[in-house]
Amino acid sequence: MPTLPVRRLGELSVGAQGLGCMGMSHGYGAADDAQSVETIHHALDLGVTLLDGSDFYGHGHNERLLGRALADPRRREQAVVATKFGFANKLGEPTLIRGDAAYVRQAAEASLRRLGVDHIDLYYVHRIDRNVPIEETVGAMAELVEEGKVRHLGLSEAGAETIRRAHAVHPIAALQSEWSLWTRDIEAEVLPVCRELGIGIVPFSPLGRGFLTGRYTSLDGLPETDLRRTQPRFTDGNLEQNLAIVARLEALAAERGVTAGQLALAWIQHRGEDVVPIPGTRREKYLTENVAAATLTLSAEELAAIDEAAPADAVAGTRYDANSLRFVNG
Repeated sequence: MPTLPVRRLGELSVGAQGLGCMGMSHGYGAADDAQSVETIHHALDLGVTLLDGSDFYGHGHNERLLGRALADPRRREQAVVATKFGFANKLGEPTLIRGDAAYVRQAAEASLRRLGVDHIDLYYVHRIDRNVPIEETVGAMAELVEEGKVRHLGLSEAGAETIRRAHAVHPIAALQSEWSLWTRDIEAEVLPVCRELGIGIVPFSPLGRGFLTGRYTSLDGLPETDLRRTQPRFTDGNLEQNLAIVARLEALAAERGVTAGQLALAWIQHRGEDVVPIPGTRREKYLTENVAAATLTLSAEELAAIDEAAPADAVAGTRYDANSLRFVNG
């Protein structure tokens, strides 16, 4: 039976915690489709409805995987399928972002085929094309809504002014951006604009790519292709400083009888009723642990203690390398 309360992303109702599916196809080692499908089904059984993928993850593999998991119509009815477009390159090639109208339609049609569905519930611009007016991009997405191929629109890693301009063309249901105890960028300008306009927030990497769970104390054991090997916060020097933050979280979590990861997820869940984080995992064990955090109640004193243990200015290193940072806050 479902265990999660329901939250709203604009006019879209979803379970209070979603499932980020990127790691099932991209960034964290070899894929295991059978395991991933089982985890997706377990998520739906727990009341997780928002399944988040992208055409970029695994060069289409992620959408085909979601299609396989939702092939049973009963499973499709349980799910809110979210996917993204915008990266027109393959991993390892120079980054190419496209938001022109022709590409929007091309990408959406391809995603529908891979997913095996007749509509996408939430369709995001994965990154903003700075060479194309956002009005053109969202205008093309709005045509897909009119045709019934897409139900709701979203943006990812968009800046405040872009959000305003996009929302003026067609209502934006959700903004997906990185937000966690160690990534607080959106709080200054982006978050207030979203709340002014009634746009829900979908934080990705709410566990700091797993770092805030305390399971990673070094890069040893991570696959050579693991994206964390290229990220500044996991490098020597920065890693040690950031581990001190996790140690303080673990101490607080022990007092409450939960894990550090659950405490970090509960913190983001408490940012507002318009917040639906999408922690990612391929394993049912960690999924169950994450979902339990969605209903963990924290007092004002506990929230203050978490903020003190993990202040934003204590984090060492940027969240992406220099190249990737060029494409955020677009």
